[in-house]
Amino acid sequence: MALIGQPAGDSAALAPAPGWAGVGTVTLRELSAHYDLAGVRRCDQHVLVLVTVGHGQHEIDFRPYLCRPGTLLWVRPGQVIRHNGGAGLDAVVVCWEPSAVAEVADDPALLDSGLGPACWQLAGEDEDAVINEVSQLVVDCQRHRSGTLAAGLLRHQLAVLLLRIALLPGRRPAERNDAYVRFRLAVEEDFTRTRRVEEYAERMGYSVRTVTRACLAATGRSAKQVIDDRVTLEAKRLLAVTDDPIADIGRRLGFPEPTNFGRFFHREAGTSPGAFRSAQRPPPRNTFPAQRRPAAADLHGRPTPRVAGEA
Repeated sequence: MALIGQPAGDSAALAPAPGWAGVGTVTLRELSAHYDLAGVRRCDQHVLVLVTVGHGQHEIDFRPYLCRPGTLLWVRPGQVIRHNGGAGLDAVVVCWEPSAVAEVADDPALLDSGLGPACWQLAGEDEDAVINEVSQLVVDCQRHRSGTLAAGLLRHQLAVLLLRIALLPGRRPAERNDAYVRFRLAVEEDFTRTRRVEEYAERMGYSVRTVTRACLAATGRSAKQVIDDRVTLEAKRLLAVTDDPIADIGRRLGFPEPTNFGRFFHREAGTSPGAFRSAQRPPPRNTFPAQRRPAAADLHGRPTPRVAGEA
């Protein structure tokens, strides 16, 4: 089984590579039966995690999310994820290549205020609708293995699922011409080259004051802080998932001198780059004998019968 997002060391990634149509599904339990998912890893594709049974925790970009049935997580390419397990936790994992439905997945309406991880606790009709879409996608990924029409069907179903997510209550739609969204997209393209707000504002045709007001309104952070936050996040990702020398990581992020990178990181993260890297790589855990796994459940949380002879 091919895996995405190689982490530091030899740990497996969260989900298998997408299938022939650029879309794939798997359960978290199926993955955990073969791979240790506790290591931090970086995704190179989109991953949706819909928790179906149990309780536990996932981390996305070093931020923990408590999970229970109905929790929906969306991990985007480039983000770092770690599965911390839990009591009988299982989930359906939908993964797809960025090009599969780029016109939908990259729409600003689906962006969070920080262009970061998205998490919802589904309930009521919204939960039923998302579960139905995911269920049908799981079935059709198994039924339709080849052909232009089948590929179109899978991508269309995925696009419908993402549009349902965009319409979940409590989300403020983002428009591409919104000053903050434009600024964040510009920073995403160029944060390794420049951290000067003036350069981004000039490129966008805005004043620094306008950009700063937009950032404060959206996040409570100034434009300069938004840039520094993005650089710090990338530094954390690289420290956690690569073995690259710290000085090389600093140079990649625009710090020719290692001491300048060290001071910047300590100021923003509250610790040194080396200490942060060490904290992300705890010593190997003890290995215990395998235990009887809990009964599987369908997407609605109903127990499913075991196959005859199954342990």
